[in-house]
Amino acid sequence: MPRLGGERAGLVAPFRGERYRNRSRLSGLIAPPYDVIAPSERPMYADRDRHNIVHLTLPATDGDPYTRAAGLLADWRSAGVFVRDRVPSLYVLRQEFTTPEGHRHVRTGVIGGVAAEPFVNGRVKPHEKTHPAPKDDRLALLRAAQATFEALLVCARDEDGTLRGMLEKATQNRPLARAELTGVKIALWRVAGQQARALAAAASQGALYIADGHHRYETAVAYREENPAADRVPALIVSLSDPGLLVLPTHRLVYGGPVDGMAVVNELRERFQIRELLSQANYADELATLRNRGTACVVVLPGGKAQAFLLKGGASLGDLPFANQPAVASLDVARIDELIVKRLLASAGDVGRIDYSADPHHVIDEVQRGDAAAGVLLNPTAVEQVLAVADAGATMPQKSTYFMPKVPSGLVIMGYEDRQP
Repeated sequence: MPRLGGERAGLVAPFRGERYRNRSRLSGLIAPPYDVIAPSERPMYADRDRHNIVHLTLPATDGDPYTRAAGLLADWRSAGVFVRDRVPSLYVLRQEFTTPEGHRHVRTGVIGGVAAEPFVNGRVKPHEKTHPAPKDDRLALLRAAQATFEALLVCARDEDGTLRGMLEKATQNRPLARAELTGVKIALWRVAGQQARALAAAASQGALYIADGHHRYETAVAYREENPAADRVPALIVSLSDPGLLVLPTHRLVYGGPVDGMAVVNELRERFQIRELLSQANYADELATLRNRGTACVVVLPGGKAQAFLLKGGASLGDLPFANQPAVASLDVARIDELIVKRLLASAGDVGRIDYSADPHHVIDEVQRGDAAAGVLLNPTAVEQVLAVADAGATMPQKSTYFMPKVPSGLVIMGYEDRQP
């Protein structure tokens, strides 16, 4: 595949994507991103279709999984499972979805080839720290398959609304394909020629901010050092003004020994206003009412106990480890992790551990069943706060955001090997 120009070209460029030939079966062929599929869920997607993309993103572990994925990809290409677009294109994606609270939304973006380049260049900005093991895994898959099967999710400020307007216009035509995955309705359009070039230019006006896919982006940058032809990575680019660009909170679950909730509450009275909630109360609704009043959370304990915490005005936060990073220090999730979650975890003893969920009902159920020692429900972080952290060159606490919905794997594949049209 010819190089796309790297830093010398626009930040976003059309590319010759590969797509499933059988569009009528697309719902059974795509899957969520590899890192949100639990081990117990993989067989479900694998059994949907022998060509489901999960066979490539999470290849079977008997033998060398990466060699297995590369072999499957070659076999599927030979069998005509995929069709490769003849000209460089962009792919407009519309997703209709419902939040855990039952609210319906629509998010529209465009999948393009984003330059794979170091963060120091300042054109692509992260907000999370990454870990070596996931990057080693994805790099091994890239080396073997010489292809990327999943698009990142990135945000563009789109201050003049040009990108959003062009996307709305692109979706007026009949979609190329439709599908449904985990309750999300999907529509896909292909854009080529001058329209694609104009759309790529609109998406390249300013920096792009990684929402989902930090590990995959950093892996792409590392792989480019080995394979200069791999100078792009597919990403769904969404305008900051899109009303469907939602960040859900990632709630906390504390597992381990019994938590002494009263002791934790007493430690925190100096900094927080604390109110007991009735067992029949809607905890998520109670929390939402506090969102505009300051940093707040709801702590759920066994036995039907729950308290709403609201940080007092003027409470001292200078002793927190991120006090000298204003963008991070303003985050509810950073404050609550440090002041409340850490205390609950310490109370859970040596076997204590933290888990995360975007579903408040799951958190409450885990505690009420006695499986979890405590739960902490949070309000969402605003998208602008995420971007402010990225602009400051800082990082957010682990699992601070949950951008919903995820970008499906297998919609468009970007290959890096030299192949003739």
